[in-house]
Amino acid sequence: MAARIPAEERLTNLVVALMATDIGLTKQQILDNVSGYRQRADAGARSDALEKMFERDKDELRTLGVPVETIGEAADPNDLREARYRIPQAEYDLPSDIEFTPAELAVLQLAGSVWSAESVSGDAQAGVRKIRALGIDGDEPIIGFAPRITARDAAFTPLQDAIEKSRVVSFDYLKPGEDAPRRRSIRPLALVDYEARWHVFGIDIDADADRMFLLSRIVGAVKITNTSFASELREGAGERALAGLEEVAARNSALLEVTPGTEASLRLGRRARPATQGIRVPFVDLHILADELASYGPEVRVVEPAALRDAVIARLQAVVDANSEKSA
Repeated sequence: MAARIPAEERLTNLVVALMATDIGLTKQQILDNVSGYRQRADAGARSDALEKMFERDKDELRTLGVPVETIGEAADPNDLREARYRIPQAEYDLPSDIEFTPAELAVLQLAGSVWSAESVSGDAQAGVRKIRALGIDGDEPIIGFAPRITARDAAFTPLQDAIEKSRVVSFDYLKPGEDAPRRRSIRPLALVDYEARWHVFGIDIDADADRMFLLSRIVGAVKITNTSFASELREGAGERALAGLEEVAARNSALLEVTPGTEASLRLGRRARPATQGIRVPFVDLHILADELASYGPEVRVVEPAALRDAVIARLQAVVDANSEKSA
């Protein structure tokens, strides 16, 4: 069963797609390629329902002040049967004399990533969408704490508390390929947002060494113990954590062939470098990248490494098998 994309994410994807084209996209191109519509189509949604969803989304963007432009046929501009849609960047760009420092970009990224839909007003949500569409998408990571955590990252709040109090924590951690989680005890030193995923960096007590843990792989509750540690250990921890992640990314890259003009090319292209055969995308975690690449379906082909290619194929096969069982 195709994953349902939240409405806010679908709107963000639509803005990105419409800003990425000068000639515009037809309604069918949007429904076939933009994440949020494509998944609904794959799940069997009727074409008229998808078209109505697009019309509502288009109207909502215009209400938010996003200049969605409709382009008719050159010979007859009033003929909108094959209309194309775009967002003219000249009308949507920030003034040319405005510049942001790295710290200010970090604050903008924080605004676009930490507030949940339930905790902000409609105006604030509109601002988040505009910030994301401006291309400020995380080149400056946020190191430290944030006021929001989703249900997926329920470990965030207790870890934040433990860091502030310099207390040892323990939790169950499930690594990919393992059948059961293992209990880990650490001195938590920093929370790091890297590539839109939260990590906790600290000293693994059993290994007596620095370790990084992805919050989404923490299983169950985080236990804050009564054992304390020197608060001085936290000094510079965020910078060390970030340097470690960037070092891992520098050692690992995937060679990909991506269909031009698709969502995959837009999202992957922002962090890729050109290669002879396609693009090279650095990565920290093979399994996380495999999840992302599988979500793009036929838009991406993995050339190397083989382990990543196999992981993507396994995920796509699992989707096929699940749908086959449902249809049986």
